[in-house]
Amino acid sequence: MNIKSLLLGSAAALAAVSGAHAADAIVAAEPEPLEYVRICDAYGAGYFFIPGTETCLKIGGKVRTEGKWYDAYDPQSRVGTLWHTRAELNVDTATDTEYGPLKTETIIRWDWQEGNSTNTNLLWAYISLGGFTVGKTDSQYNQFTGYAGDVINDDVVYDGPYELNQITYNYDAGNGFTAVISLEDSNSGAGATGVNGEDSSDHYAPDVVAGLGYKAGAWSFKVVGGYDSIVEEGAIKARVDADFGVLSAFVMGGWNTDGDKLNKYASAGSSGVAGDIGWGDWAVWGGVGVPINEKLKWNLQLAYTDSKVFAATTNVKWNPVKNLLIEPEVSYSNWDSINEDQWAGILRFERNF
Repeated sequence: MNIKSLLLGSAAALAAVSGAHAADAIVAAEPEPLEYVRICDAYGAGYFFIPGTETCLKIGGKVRTEGKWYDAYDPQSRVGTLWHTRAELNVDTATDTEYGPLKTETIIRWDWQEGNSTNTNLLWAYISLGGFTVGKTDSQYNQFTGYAGDVINDDVVYDGPYELNQITYNYDAGNGFTAVISLEDSNSGAGATGVNGEDSSDHYAPDVVAGLGYKAGAWSFKVVGGYDSIVEEGAIKARVDADFGVLSAFVMGGWNTDGDKLNKYASAGSSGVAGDIGWGDWAVWGGVGVPINEKLKWNLQLAYTDSKVFAATTNVKWNPVKNLLIEPEVSYSNWDSINEDQWAGILRFERNF
């Protein structure tokens, strides 16, 4: 092999190697596939799939601030003005299963009032599947009947306990008939301890709530009973609702199994004087709501007890824009047995998201 051939061969080899290196240098890496957030509309507005899973997530909440003048629950209160601000965060999840949707709901609440430190409360936290609910939420004695009227001071006359642990089964026949049975923690919620001197230190039995309901057209009827296992007494409420579009109305009556005692489902745990006095044998509530237009609604609620406690509240709910509420309210309460009464007012601003 002569020198000329050797040089030409070496040059060709170097060119091939250089070309290979140059080609390697400009090869771009494969882009990572993008995964867009998918809307999950099977469970209502606001849900989306958590990327990489089949679980749907919804995040919401509210910010509320309000001024309060005097206290509709306490005639001894002479504090002229209180200002209260609240924030809530709601986190809901849902996943489809062979037994129906597996859901959770969590509500965390922060409250700030008149220079006090911020209070944090795990308001609700529960799991539901196939009609069963387990965890913390409001008593079915209140939830099943739909609480009371569409006013802020709706429970000056106490209508039942709120936050407590429970195991609940809800049944919906799909033809207007509904039912509920609930075992509720006797050691949690308002009125959880014996309020008539009962010893609850070694108590273990749950409270029991059961209810039936039926809805046909504009009318609905519900009845629910609660048994306080510490006091060994209870109460029954029955409610009739009517919604005619131009106005809605309700009337609800409650009966205490022993009017001489307070129990968890009849006055025990109320935050005001009416709770100390109690219902006596019975209590009654009624109210109306009139939508004036798509942004404005007027509400009125009245309540009265066998123990001669009277409460009246009226408000206007105004939504100047979507998800913003401005709500002025006025209340009058009268406790005949102690010869006291009270006027009170609230101005609330609330933004929901």
